[in-house]
Amino acid sequence: MRVCVVGAGYVGVVTAACLAELGHMVTCADVDRDRVDLLSAGKPPVHEKGLPELLDLHSGERLRATTDVGRAVAEAELTLIAVGTPSTDEGIDLGAVVAATREIGGALAGADAYSAVVVKSTVVPGTTDSVVLPLLAEASGRAAGRDFGVGMNPEFLTEGQAVADFMEPDRLVLGGVDERTHAALEELYAAFPPSVPRMRTNTRTAEMVKYASNALLATSISFANEIANLCAAVGNVDVVEVMDGVHLSRYLTAVPPEGPPVRAELSSYLAAGSGFGGSCLPKDVRALIAEGGRLGVPMPLLSAVLDTNDARPDVLVELVERALGGLAGREVAVLGIAFKPDTDDVRESPSIPLVERLVARGAHVTAHDPVVRTLPAELRDLGVKLTDDLEVVLRGREAIVLATRWDQYLEVPGLLAGRTPPPILVDGRRLLDRSSVENYVGIGLG
Repeated sequence: MRVCVVGAGYVGVVTAACLAELGHMVTCADVDRDRVDLLSAGKPPVHEKGLPELLDLHSGERLRATTDVGRAVAEAELTLIAVGTPSTDEGIDLGAVVAATREIGGALAGADAYSAVVVKSTVVPGTTDSVVLPLLAEASGRAAGRDFGVGMNPEFLTEGQAVADFMEPDRLVLGGVDERTHAALEELYAAFPPSVPRMRTNTRTAEMVKYASNALLATSISFANEIANLCAAVGNVDVVEVMDGVHLSRYLTAVPPEGPPVRAELSSYLAAGSGFGGSCLPKDVRALIAEGGRLGVPMPLLSAVLDTNDARPDVLVELVERALGGLAGREVAVLGIAFKPDTDDVRESPSIPLVERLVARGAHVTAHDPVVRTLPAELRDLGVKLTDDLEVVLRGREAIVLATRWDQYLEVPGLLAGRTPPPILVDGRRLLDRSSVENYVGIGLG
């Protein structure tokens, strides 16, 4: 198929590259000239495992990039809207979706052939029907369902493993307003085997599936963190052992007749840590709460999920302060600024409020991250230093806070061996064996 992906952000770039890998002719269109230039040169604008290799294979051949959105849409059989939907106090900001939709509609005005416009961006239920469809009809002067199709096809990509998630999907949720839209989406994903579940539904259900999925993950994380708080207060209880016992249950671990037990991927979210961040979970939970408020439906559970998550940096700060006997003037290293490993995304990273609160209490903070090269503005303004040299950041620190679960941090115990006096290691992700360093403090460890 000839496919246009509008939006060269994280979702758009990964989607475009993977669709090219599936054999489609893909144009990634964006108004950001810098992103387009990077893609045209075969360079990824985001850090994502496997993405550079796909760009090397397909850039300039099955994958092109352009700032001419209208032309890219006019030449496509199917257009995917993959622009950002940042959160606001009222819910989500649809400004980019509206702008993209109007431009797409204008491009459809002179088209003769039927094409489908499918929303990939995460939008609250009803957006495709009540915002995108009428804007397309107005801008094109054509009728949805007759002259063009409208659909919603949510993405389920985990940053750090997005290419693998796309190429080996656990499900395909295909929302559409007519049979031809569903048929176009089936053709888009025809390369995937029949064993991949395909859910055909309306656009509102497809939108809700995405939000419900992310809300479940966020709830699982906050549940584990609330249990961790209680474990620490009870004493002589380790939340890691507790959750290991929970994971052994049949609803999280299947025991086949032959072979080793198979643990459900959800169990990786049922683990205590310093909280969730990124461009999806916090934003999407807030959007569901706001949508519930708009419709007069209270969402107390999801509100509590956010409250628990917002308190995680304070839990870490208190552990550091208690271990050191105070933070004023103390030298502290924070390991990890990205919100999770294998990405350079710092959006809503729990490390940001963690560092802010450490500095507010008088600590001198130096940060480390293997791939983040520039600190968020709020941390730069505080005078926090950033390095990608792990040995350097550990040198001379009185306390070390492990905030992101990078595999590189498994080297920390060896790098600290023999230090006199031994620094405090506060493990905010429970990555390390608690016996591997002399002065170990862990979240959820009573």
